[in-house]
Amino acid sequence: MKTFHTTINPLFYLLLCMIPTACSGQSDQVSPNIPAPKALVDQGWEFEETPVWADEFDYSGKPDPEKWGYDTGGHGWGNNELQYYTESQENAEVQHGVLAITAKKQQIEGNTYSSARLVSKNKGDFLYGRIEVKARLPKGKGTWPAIWMLPTDWEYGGWPESGEIDIMEHVGYDQDVVHITVHTQSYNHKQGTQVGKNRKVEHASEAFHLYRVDWTPFAIRGYIDDELLFTFTNKGQGSAAWPFDKRFHLLLNLAVGGDWGGAQGMDETAFPATFLVDYVRVYKMIEK
Repeated sequence: MKTFHTTINPLFYLLLCMIPTACSGQSDQVSPNIPAPKALVDQGWEFEETPVWADEFDYSGKPDPEKWGYDTGGHGWGNNELQYYTESQENAEVQHGVLAITAKKQQIEGNTYSSARLVSKNKGDFLYGRIEVKARLPKGKGTWPAIWMLPTDWEYGGWPESGEIDIMEHVGYDQDVVHITVHTQSYNHKQGTQVGKNRKVEHASEAFHLYRVDWTPFAIRGYIDDELLFTFTNKGQGSAAWPFDKRFHLLLNLAVGGDWGGAQGMDETAFPATFLVDYVRVYKMIEK
């Protein structure tokens, strides 16, 4: 048998060993090229001066159907509320330049009160912006008016995963104390972790006051009569903490009783009770 001898060029051997695994017998760990999360920065977003969507209520009759729809029914609405929401003009009527949402003592399908809950869903849906609502609140134990926002598409799941923005809430047993709150999967009242602030608003039921939210990618800021009360910041912790990067729509309603509104009982003599809204204005955020 003949034996063949092969001479390996040292340069070839050096190049061979530069190939991963060729000389070591195992592969090196490859680090994925994933960029680190960027810190969120407030870019000082501003808002256009002319509303992109508004209702001045400068007409008479039922609320403008081009801008408002209705949630209807009387199943307690997740809070054991006592009202049945209707589409009746007796519960939601525009006259003398204001929207009047009236809760009445009225038996409807086992509910002892009627009221209205207006929604701008699919008629006014917004991602970021300045929302202003000038309103006069009802008075009386058992009343629970609200100006708020819910997700239009519920892309992160049901409540509270997709979020809720409460621009104004007031319960009649705590007269003149107005609340601004947000709810998310991480922060919500069902588990006692909701984030919000409140303050005393003198004559909340005798005069109109301006309730406002400035919503940007960095924060939700709540104001009463243009005075900053509440700031909720996006800390970059994902949708469980900040689901507010999707479309939301507006709600105006007057609830009766319930877990919060009726926590200290009901004053039946307070009804009919009326929640008055002078205007609703939404200003577009200027992109940067």
